[in-house]
Amino acid sequence: MPVSAAQPALLVLADGTSYRGWSFGAPGTVIGEVVFNTGMTGYQEVLTDPSYCGQIVTFTYPELGNTGVNPEDEESHRPQVRGAIARNISTRPSNWRSTQSLPDYLKQHNIPGIYGIDTRALTRKIRSSGAMNGGISTTILDTSELLLQVQAAPSMAGLNLVEQVTTKDIYEWSDPTASTWEFRPMDTATNPELLTVVAIDFGIKRNILRRLASYGCRVIVVPVHTPPEEILKYNPDGIFLSNGPGDPAAVSEGIQTTRALLERQKPVFGICMGHQILGLSLGAETFKLKFGHRGLNQPAGLKQQVEITSQNHGFAIAPDSLDPNVEITHLNLNDLTVAGLRHKSLPFFSVQYHPEASPGPHDADYLFEQFVQTMREHRQTSVPAGSSS
Repeated sequence: MPVSAAQPALLVLADGTSYRGWSFGAPGTVIGEVVFNTGMTGYQEVLTDPSYCGQIVTFTYPELGNTGVNPEDEESHRPQVRGAIARNISTRPSNWRSTQSLPDYLKQHNIPGIYGIDTRALTRKIRSSGAMNGGISTTILDTSELLLQVQAAPSMAGLNLVEQVTTKDIYEWSDPTASTWEFRPMDTATNPELLTVVAIDFGIKRNILRRLASYGCRVIVVPVHTPPEEILKYNPDGIFLSNGPGDPAAVSEGIQTTRALLERQKPVFGICMGHQILGLSLGAETFKLKFGHRGLNQPAGLKQQVEITSQNHGFAIAPDSLDPNVEITHLNLNDLTVAGLRHKSLPFFSVQYHPEASPGPHDADYLFEQFVQTMREHRQTSVPAGSSS
């Protein structure tokens, strides 16, 4: 984007650090937690991931917007970030799937962005000082004035953002773009019956729903405030706990509902915030990471086995708080934080990372198959004696 045609913009962090650049997207002022994502691809999926609600995302890859945007790659119905930060921006995308440029897309959805700043320096700042609130503005170009607004904003710790992104209504998932995605087809000859999964929506990504459907699941998505008895009316074969934004410990409704559902001992699978909600429901505690894990090449594993995973989270489960009946299945191999857990005797398991990718590697896709297998085994053992399945 030619600088001569761009509007000046200002980025200010809560500690007073400031960066001057140029506006892309919508004009205006936004405040949010400034974080960074190290992925080299997938900016549209990142921008539309509800887990980023309340955050301003710094993209460490130096060029953003080269492939434009398209409806098929959206992980929700609109961008969920508060704002975006980039080194360079392309206004003329080159990709046969592109329907719109990135700046136009953000402007359409009233999302401000700033480019032309040193994103390496900003990333180093966040790594050393930790993720913190910040503000982007095209209308307030005085550092001290914008800083006052930034410092008045609430911290991410203790913040419940799930209520902003959870579905308003219960719905059954169907994908109008299914023909554009290549998934392994369900083996209907071996497993002719669909499994019913109720997904509690803390901020669910579309690709999670696609993956569950591709493995032979009928998926019912419910809001976070749905009572357990309402969920059980669907007679689900399994319960899925989705990803989502904010502090998991603040999502009291979700924790209470999950705790009640665990008493039914149906298979439960959690991803990202769902992993944290499962841990909290089993008596564990969570804590805020210094700058979080957000990228596409995070190693996770245990006992000489490693998966390269897509991750996006700012909180983690405290390992010392886990019940003796819960075991750790995966660690983040960069900092040894808990990346997966399971109950030793009941069909509950979860991972802190994103096996559905979009964007990212598919090393951990087997977890969906594991969930399906657990549900099928539970269905067989739950059939009353003398009845037929």
